[in-house]
Amino acid sequence: MDTATGNKKKNTGKKASAANKSTYSKEMYLNWYELMFRIRKFEERALMMYGQQKIRGFCHVYIGQEAIAAGMESAIRREDAIVTAYRQHGIALGRGCATDACMAELFGKKTGIVKGKGGSMHFFSAEHRYFGGNGIVGAQIPIGTGIAFAEKYKGTDNLCVTMFGDGAARQGALYESFNMAMSWKIPVLYVVENNGYAMGTSVKRTSNVTELYTLGESFDMPGEAVDGMNPVAVHEAVAKAAEHIRAGNGPYLLEMRTYRYKGHSVSDPAKYRTKEEVQEYKDRDPIKMIEEAILKGKIGTEEDLKTIQEKIKKEIADAVQFAEESDFPDPSALWEENYVQEDYPFIMD
Repeated sequence: MDTATGNKKKNTGKKASAANKSTYSKEMYLNWYELMFRIRKFEERALMMYGQQKIRGFCHVYIGQEAIAAGMESAIRREDAIVTAYRQHGIALGRGCATDACMAELFGKKTGIVKGKGGSMHFFSAEHRYFGGNGIVGAQIPIGTGIAFAEKYKGTDNLCVTMFGDGAARQGALYESFNMAMSWKIPVLYVVENNGYAMGTSVKRTSNVTELYTLGESFDMPGEAVDGMNPVAVHEAVAKAAEHIRAGNGPYLLEMRTYRYKGHSVSDPAKYRTKEEVQEYKDRDPIKMIEEAILKGKIGTEEDLKTIQEKIKKEIADAVQFAEESDFPDPSALWEENYVQEDYPFIMD
């Protein structure tokens, strides 16, 4: 039994496995490691800054789930879109959003990725095809489906990765989106990040269905369970799903089985979990595991990893300094960028 989710350990024949490490290059492994280490250090510093009251409001960190962002990014294109929920700093960094702009956004500064107006839950960058975190549980699911429909309408072969948590899997909008996406063969990859708990409620207490990748079966949507603590397994599963979608077959559902080491948000002491359960997942820490794979497999050296670590530590320190030295937005900025100005030639004066 999976202690976090209550999932029965059965052989479904649908669970994606990690590829042999020799399949992938040194560059790929080091890229995975660098992104995962960047996310971890960014989130650790965000928690520290929150404790110093430099960051206010809500803050949901991605610590423990870094392998999903890393494996997903290496398997899709930059032209593909991503939309996700409010535990989203790591996904934005994976898209290539600037570390300093992301940190400044947490500080509410005008140099932030959305000029200090979004905060922790609402990053956005059209340039990076990142259509945000969303503060309303499950609201991003129909949004992502719509973004994918726009790609189909325009005749591209781009897809939209639409991410949500195990709690949002209970929202009615998910089933409406699934039905539309399968009926119209919309190019959307649904990714449920199953970290075992919707806030403080375990998956097994919210539904009789704990194998979340099966939720699409009534719509004939293919799905798989994936080891979300392993970027290799994530990459392999996402690449397979993306190929299926780009071939015109419609959506695919991946359940990333993962774990968050911290509480639901900064205000959550997470007392609903046992120390033994948390330690069980920390023993499978995704960063530690990829580090061991690199060294034991002689893919890279300790010097390679140290170089990355020092680079990221400086990057995070510089991002914090940038955020602290930046100005808050002027109050008049509240009236800016609320609407898009468009000129319609068919409208007569």
